[in-house]
Amino acid sequence: MKARRVKKLDPAGPLAENAARIVRVRLDEMRSFAPKALEIEEIKAQHNMRIAAKRLRYVLEATEFCFGRPGETARRRARDLQDVLGEMHDCDVMLPRVRGHLAELHAQDAETIRERAADAPDLDPRLVGRAPHRTAYRGLESLAVYLEARRRLLFERFGGFWRMNEERGTWDRLERAAERQLGRARERRRAARRAERAREELAQAERAERAALDRARRAAAELADVRRSTKAPAHGTPRRPQ
Repeated sequence: MKARRVKKLDPAGPLAENAARIVRVRLDEMRSFAPKALEIEEIKAQHNMRIAAKRLRYVLEATEFCFGRPGETARRRARDLQDVLGEMHDCDVMLPRVRGHLAELHAQDAETIRERAADAPDLDPRLVGRAPHRTAYRGLESLAVYLEARRRLLFERFGGFWRMNEERGTWDRLERAAERQLGRARERRRAARRAERAREELAQAERAERAALDRARRAAAELADVRRSTKAPAHGTPRRPQ
């Protein structure tokens, strides 16, 4: 099963924010299989749910400290879920193999008995009692019954486990913890944007202040020049007698 893509990951960003984005997607992915997986014949949905639980568990093993107690609890429950679904999967793999092997033995014995009948007009039932694999049938059939019964038991355990954790809010608490991390990240970005705007406004104010100061200095210099020019005597004006 291909994992869902996690959007808006930032390799240079905070670990808690990236972890929250991954956990939120992996958790939603796992829970999405529940409706079908809780039907005993939906083997594919159960298999996919096991893989999704494994992915969630692996993420939490590295980042559960970002989510506090909800992260630790969810990691343990994801492991338990993966285990019970894994045992069901083992039954799903083994049962067709056992039945297939039994069918092969049946086919081999049928061919052998047919050959032993040779040109007889009909098959002697006593030939079946001398079938080469006759002693293996019972063991394989018993194993098939065991695997089928054990799978039913494991399915009941899985259903009870899933309902218990839904009622206890195991997954809801993890989701809320992830949302809190994302909320803090959004608030940090807003605070950073406000700080950046404040720095820009301060820089603009400082530039305006420097420009105003420069204009004031130039105006003061011009005023001083004017005053000096009006006080100086005109060229060629006769001096008063002593």
